[in-house]
Amino acid sequence: MKKWGFFIFIVLLLGYAVILTTEYFGQQQENTLKDYGDQGISQQNYKTIKIVPKDQVYQGDLLLVNKDHPVHQEGVKSDIVNLFEDKDLTQGYVLLDHNIELSKHVAQEFQRMVQAADQEGINHFLISSGYRDFERQDELYREKGTDYALPAGYSEHNLGLSLDIGSTQTEMSKADEGEWLQNNAWKYGFILRYPKNKAELTGIQYEPWHFRYVGLPHSAIMQDNNLVMEQYSDFLKEKKRLSTVVEGEEYNVYYYSMSQDILRVPENGQYEISGNNTNGIIVTVKN
Repeated sequence: MKKWGFFIFIVLLLGYAVILTTEYFGQQQENTLKDYGDQGISQQNYKTIKIVPKDQVYQGDLLLVNKDHPVHQEGVKSDIVNLFEDKDLTQGYVLLDHNIELSKHVAQEFQRMVQAADQEGINHFLISSGYRDFERQDELYREKGTDYALPAGYSEHNLGLSLDIGSTQTEMSKADEGEWLQNNAWKYGFILRYPKNKAELTGIQYEPWHFRYVGLPHSAIMQDNNLVMEQYSDFLKEKKRLSTVVEGEEYNVYYYSMSQDILRVPENGQYEISGNNTNGIIVTVKN
């Protein structure tokens, strides 16, 4: 009889523990949803996705590339195309040679940008350089040296997101094309990667021809806050969450550390995920 009494006591104790555990995790889930809801995404309209942080951190449009943070192979854009072979992508500008390659998406955005410039009478653009694979970058480095090129893997040109833009009229520091880009490129997702008075941060002297695609709203945020890529990664890490409106479109930006492998994203809305090539992952939501 004592054995049966002890057995019943154990069963009741386990049942009570299950109830407490269920309530605890239920409360934890509610808190998580509430926190995320406070960040601007409706609790009813989100889903969770699982990522591999050590892979995702090296992919995307927001990768920081410099002498301390090289390009990883998975960071190279998968949509690299030869611009000369795709006439639909080369309307409104000329190519310095027939071998220039670039991310197709970046080329489309660049073409949209130069078409907008043409509406303002600025129409003498050319592309002198785009994507370079590691082999070509190494050849260039050996031929030209450190004054002209970076070692393979340490140049943004190895991503497929950067391009050197020129004018058929004069050098970019004096050209109308250069001035127009410095004032307007951010509207189309591009930044001047190596601006004046930032060499101590970028490690590269002023290059009025070198533009990098980061996408909206990031180009607008960087423009408004006078930030280069080296500063922007830390800026996002500190803020954790940003909201902004660009050209009438509302965006939310969320920063996740590499320790988080579950991301929350809109169920049906537009979003993009990018690593920063160092220690974080950025989710960009277009509302």
